[in-house]
Amino acid sequence: MKKALLALATAGLLLTSAAQAATSRTSWVVSQIYNYNHPLAATDSTDLATKMSTMAASAFNFYRGTDHIFYQDMTTLPASAYTTSQTGFTWIGGDAHIGNFGAWQDSSGNNVFSVDDFDEGYLGQYVWDLRRLATSMVLAGRANGIADSDITTAINTMVSAYMSEMNDFKGSSDELSFQLKNGNTSGVVQDTISDSKGDSRSSLLSKYTQVSASTRTFQTVAGSLATVNSTTYNAIVAAMNSYISSISSSKRYAASYYQVKDIRQKLGSGVGSLGKLRYYVLIEGPSTSTSDDVILELKQELPSVVTEADNGQLPATDYSNNEGNRVAMTAKAQTLNADVLIGYATINNMAFYFHEKSPFEEDFDYTQLTSAGKLNTAATYLGQALASAHAISDQDYNSTIVPYSIDKQITDAVSSTSGLQSEISTFAFNYATQVNLDWQSFVSAYNAGTALY
Repeated sequence: MKKALLALATAGLLLTSAAQAATSRTSWVVSQIYNYNHPLAATDSTDLATKMSTMAASAFNFYRGTDHIFYQDMTTLPASAYTTSQTGFTWIGGDAHIGNFGAWQDSSGNNVFSVDDFDEGYLGQYVWDLRRLATSMVLAGRANGIADSDITTAINTMVSAYMSEMNDFKGSSDELSFQLKNGNTSGVVQDTISDSKGDSRSSLLSKYTQVSASTRTFQTVAGSLATVNSTTYNAIVAAMNSYISSISSSKRYAASYYQVKDIRQKLGSGVGSLGKLRYYVLIEGPSTSTSDDVILELKQELPSVVTEADNGQLPATDYSNNEGNRVAMTAKAQTLNADVLIGYATINNMAFYFHEKSPFEEDFDYTQLTSAGKLNTAATYLGQALASAHAISDQDYNSTIVPYSIDKQITDAVSSTSGLQSEISTFAFNYATQVNLDWQSFVSAYNAGTALY
């Protein structure tokens, strides 16, 4: 299988990197959105309605909610001039837009900035993550009123930072200790890390839970936390043993830690993941005190959208035929000192990814990048964070899945950093034009009451 994929990837390199003109394709866009979302309508139509209204609000939101269209396009748009068959084994995030980075506290107590979304993790060409991130920078930058020339500068900065880190990692083990922290960042990224450091468990618990008669339970919050029926509640409780077994024995706590205290369905989170079931599970934590209770987040997982362009590159047998495990493996592969509560299980015949709803997590707010300088400063850290995620998830993580040193393969493939910068920037602006056309098609269909799920 892998030899065949290598041959296919090599053949793809014969394509040129010339730009492809954007086109209006209303009926195709509407059918793609309907076909992707309709299977979810039976289980979470409320969140799908939220997803459609959110996507209609801006081109950037539309882009966030249609990564499946991006990978359909990767099958027809010209390939990069800076890839090889080996670089096609990069463990990519798959949905590397500017909103899928953030700050969090790792299992060693470090507050760091990194990629923070792993739902679409899969093996593919590293440039797909660069392309998707750069396009999001165009859409977000324009939404913030930043000139295209300054966005171009920021994209070039991001690509340069990415390649600089890859060069540093090549031939060393520096990627196994590299982290973005307060001391080596500045601007909005540093502020995000500081906000994470200032968070507390009590604040998170106060936001979502309440204590009555010495017992902590979830609040019921309209549009955010909804009660689940007894069948779902019992199914989640029954899946806990399977989840616990999915955690490495060296990272597993005593059984009492995972005792379920309450469950709610979480509504309205994210954009692309709206429509997929999400649950919050309150568990006992380290002690019987209500002050150290822990919230687990359970997310329903589907096959990665990257398979639209690269199906079979990561065989399902590599992740036990469970999409929740694929996501769990991606999270552990792409982060240093990963969350020890990461795991997976099957609930009602659906795959779920488990992790802690961390009290010390802060999303990166791109709306704060209100000037060319702020965007350009952040671009360095976005490039470094993406390089780190790619480099540590290669043979350093599992050499039977990724048999290469990806930092070496990418560095060797990029004969010209300036050439890669130009290619990625050109792609990003051209593809942003296509996204805007697609968004306009979607908005027209949405306003006309067309069935979209």
